[in-house]
Amino acid sequence: MLFHKLIETNRLALRILDESYGVKVLDFYLRNKEFFQVWEPRRDEEFFRLEFQKRQLESEIKEIIEGRLFKVWIFEKEDKEFENVIGSIALNNIVRGCFHSCFLGYKIDEHKKNKGYMTEAIKAVIDHAFSELELHRIEANIMPRNKASLRVVEKLGFYSEGLAKKYLKINGKWEDHIHMVLRNEEME
Repeated sequence: MLFHKLIETNRLALRILDESYGVKVLDFYLRNKEFFQVWEPRRDEEFFRLEFQKRQLESEIKEIIEGRLFKVWIFEKEDKEFENVIGSIALNNIVRGCFHSCFLGYKIDEHKKNKGYMTEAIKAVIDHAFSELELHRIEANIMPRNKASLRVVEKLGFYSEGLAKKYLKINGKWEDHIHMVLRNEEME
């Protein structure tokens, strides 16, 4: 069933979550509120409420069913009961037709960074995107000062297509982003 889609790597379980995981997702965001603030749009207090997170998860499921999103939440494999969310990866704005592309977004718990988890998880999502979703391109836009994030995508073969000036409003400020791309060369 779609809601229980599971991708496994050596150390991780990647799972699509429904609204029944609202408490666990909220806990993830609350634990990392200050850590994420630097890299994300400003969040109002509504974002940090259980009902909001449940609605968000319901909306994600709808978008997944419609084929506009593929999003998984990351758990350590040893967490057999899926109790502690440690990250997420999303393929957003999936567009078909002649574009066949999406935007990659990801985040990892502050206490789980620098363990290679995100590289491992994104690699599995890329494999799914290219083989199952049959996408041609995955695009990631990353602030130049986010060296750790740039390292992750570079290790996975992404290359720069240039700098987008004042591209996204992050934490209340318009920020430049490096436009990183990975192509599915088997589709060319």
